[in-house]
Amino acid sequence: MRKAAAAAVAAAAAVGVALLVRRQLREAKRWGRADAVLRELEERCAAPRARLRQVADAMAVEMHAGLASEGGSKLKMIISYVDALPSGEEKGVFYALDLGGTNFRVLRVQLGGKEGRVIKQEHDEISIPPHLMTGGSNELFDFIASSLAKFVASEGEDFHLAEGRQRELGFTFSFPVKQTSIASGTLINWTKGFSIDETVGEDVVTELTKALERQGLDMKVTALINDTIGTLAGGRYDDNDVIAAVILGTGTNAAYVERANAIPKWHDLLPKSGDMVINMEWGNFRSSHLPLTEFDQALDAESLNPGEQVYEKLISGMYLGEIVRRVLLKMAEEASLFGDEVPPKLKIPFIIRTPYMSMMHCDRSPDLRTVGAKLKDILGVQSTSLKTRRLVVDVCDIVAKRAACLAAAGIHGILKKLGRDVPNTDKQRTVIAVDGGLYEHYTIFAECVESTLRDMLGEEVSSTIVIKLAKDGSGIGAALLAAAHSQYREAEEL
Repeated sequence: MRKAAAAAVAAAAAVGVALLVRRQLREAKRWGRADAVLRELEERCAAPRARLRQVADAMAVEMHAGLASEGGSKLKMIISYVDALPSGEEKGVFYALDLGGTNFRVLRVQLGGKEGRVIKQEHDEISIPPHLMTGGSNELFDFIASSLAKFVASEGEDFHLAEGRQRELGFTFSFPVKQTSIASGTLINWTKGFSIDETVGEDVVTELTKALERQGLDMKVTALINDTIGTLAGGRYDDNDVIAAVILGTGTNAAYVERANAIPKWHDLLPKSGDMVINMEWGNFRSSHLPLTEFDQALDAESLNPGEQVYEKLISGMYLGEIVRRVLLKMAEEASLFGDEVPPKLKIPFIIRTPYMSMMHCDRSPDLRTVGAKLKDILGVQSTSLKTRRLVVDVCDIVAKRAACLAAAGIHGILKKLGRDVPNTDKQRTVIAVDGGLYEHYTIFAECVESTLRDMLGEEVSSTIVIKLAKDGSGIGAALLAAAHSQYREAEEL
């Protein structure tokens, strides 16, 4: 009897061991599949120095082509008509209106010249009622003008408008516009949820000016810009060595200072010498050297603009979290990353926003508790193993660093176009002003942009290159450009 019991125990133990071994093999196979997805992602996203140099070279070539002829490049290389950047000599009260989404900001600044610089500034932020985003143009512009009039009415005694002078406004309008002068441009189409057909093809400055007149507000728009050019203006005001600006936020773009006589497609309209700011619209850059994955191709195919803004879809905050989601979904479906069932929320596009990705990527706790908490909050995954959380961090790391490397390659392309990628004997500084939440708040991303650019340029050249955070370019930059292009500028220079 004892022998029978012992045999039964032994048999049960053998079954238990077999089940354990089978479970371990199943787990090993599951993790093997997840690791295979990760390895393939890493391989497809690889951006070694040689490849990044090819991307930079392609960027420079496209810049030349875009300047040579209209439609000659995927880069629009738009003439901004900004031929005067702030010098620091500007004085007086200037206003800015920043319209680029469902909110807009109004700002006023008192400039005091070289000695006083920015003496004082105030701003207000106003939400646009949803019905005005799809209504008539007069109603929208009247609402904006009315809000601006109220803001002007609150101008305190600390702001001193010179006697006999008209108030002047810099208008940041971050929608597609065909610029026709420093203070005029026709709207190509509304984006970001706006749908007001009657203004398409109209001059947006004229529309705003009419609305200001209807409000009884005597104000002249002296500069029409986008946020990237505003960042360049604000950066130049603080540092005379700023020659380019880059937006790395929800979207991405770049602008830089070009010699006017290097712009053949517009040579009849521009001065033969001097500087001109070029709005690159670099989000639309595309090259065979860009490291694309199946996830990028699927995202692009399912987007509202397939085949367009390819560079932006690889590096901007709008898309990085979504790329991570798509990778994790494949791991969940093929390797049961989050258990036997795929979390339903993981199938929802854009549910993983880039700020969440940044929080998980930057988690330095030993047990990656922030990663676990975010997976629970975002996807409803109640518990995860440390190995799962590490895999999630690894995915974030690969996607974010590819984006940062490609952003650095784009900056290198601008430097190459300007001849600033080689040693100069006088050690002249070259400063790139950068704005955007992706660069400002995603520490690992920002550090990777800077370290990659240093690696591409080499020690001698990189010692003269500075990347500088320039916050709120779309606001203060617009006011500064209103001052730099003031209708009273020539009289002040006499």
